[in-house]
Amino acid sequence: MLLSLAPIALLVILLSTSVALFGSDASYGPNQVALIIASAATMLVGWRRGMSWQALQDGMVAAITVSIMPMMILLCVGALIGSWIISGTVPGMIYYGVQLLDPGFFYAASAIICALASLSLGSSWTVAGTLGIGLMGIATTYNLSPAITAGAIISGAYFGDKLSPLSDTTNLAAAAVGVDLFEHIKNMLWTTLPAFLAALVIFSFIGSEGAATPENIDEIRAALTSQFTISPWVLSPLALMLALIYFRVPAYPAILICALSGTLYAAAFQTDVVRALALAAHPDSPAPLIQGLWMALFSGYQSPEGMGELSKLLDKGGLASMLNTLFLILTAMTFGGMLDSTGILRQLLDQVLKSVKRTGDLILATVCGGVITNVLAADQFLAITLPGRLFSPAYDDRGLSRLSLSRTLEDSATLTSVLVPWNTCGAFMAATLGVATFEYAPYALFNLICPVLAVIFGYLMIAQPRATTPATP
Repeated sequence: MLLSLAPIALLVILLSTSVALFGSDASYGPNQVALIIASAATMLVGWRRGMSWQALQDGMVAAITVSIMPMMILLCVGALIGSWIISGTVPGMIYYGVQLLDPGFFYAASAIICALASLSLGSSWTVAGTLGIGLMGIATTYNLSPAITAGAIISGAYFGDKLSPLSDTTNLAAAAVGVDLFEHIKNMLWTTLPAFLAALVIFSFIGSEGAATPENIDEIRAALTSQFTISPWVLSPLALMLALIYFRVPAYPAILICALSGTLYAAAFQTDVVRALALAAHPDSPAPLIQGLWMALFSGYQSPEGMGELSKLLDKGGLASMLNTLFLILTAMTFGGMLDSTGILRQLLDQVLKSVKRTGDLILATVCGGVITNVLAADQFLAITLPGRLFSPAYDDRGLSRLSLSRTLEDSATLTSVLVPWNTCGAFMAATLGVATFEYAPYALFNLICPVLAVIFGYLMIAQPRATTPATP
């Protein structure tokens, strides 16, 4: 056990040193170095246990393979952000959004909007990469906290994702432990609804002191109209995205199609903006319209000089903006793959189970198992499936329905993945919303409250159905 804990202890020491030395810049290289060194230490543990390099390599490659599609989605989101800004879609969302959303209830409203969208779409990533971008821009316009706004967006997005029958994690949790999907969703209402209502109450009471005055808002709106052609037509790419997801088009092609549609709208409605972007970098460009659209996809949008606050609001996006996040995901999945292939992760989860003496202990162990796997394996799918497989016999032995297990896996593995900076979900949200994971984590209230509520319900024996009687709230 001490040998198994050695690479984990090393990682904790290295990450702590990274944060101490580099502060908020730790995610831009130093943390990746820590993960690579910890992966090498895990490899040495595998060798010490008699594993071949080929076996270790296969485990590492398998983990990275799982993360390929999330990384491709992340790249497409970067392109989408760049194209939606230059097309006027994001500026249009900000322009119209500040007319509809009052700063006094902005955080709660953001959570509700994202919850409804995610419930219908089944994808927290898609909601954050579309509506989330616009809401972050509106918050900046209002001079509201980016961290609290990101926390509200994530709370709403994960509430809807957790309860949607279209969600991949919801389907995976039900399948991993062998329960009916809709019984699983019904049973999740016990913890999910109270946790989200509690989050909304707190968001409602968080003040908006320091919010921009109406005069400041008018200045931002005037600056937007001076730079972009704003009309309801520029919101068409957003409507297209909602339609594609409604008809169950997979996330990757849907986001790619919408990113490309943004360039078409930019060519149609923002010709001068596109040409200015290209000519600012390449004054002798023979085809500035094409070059400007291309630049928006790979390097994002850059405002002309002298745009002041508007530059802070809109200068973002592009494939290149996501490269550091891909670096983080790649190194984290390498470490997670090594832990899985060497059996260290399974050994740790077995140790967690050994402390179980009653139902509350079992729920707590499941929550801890999901969190530990999210931290160490850096992937929420593994955090659902591995504890799901290992803990199923324990629930059966106690006569508990596996619905309790599937619900607790969602309460822990699904929701805490976004709170870990090097997890694929945490890295995605930080890169997409432009707020560091540790900055928004204290405000992702739904994601924090739900696991605690699950443990409390376990010890109070609330909504813990027996194996033969599924619970309904």
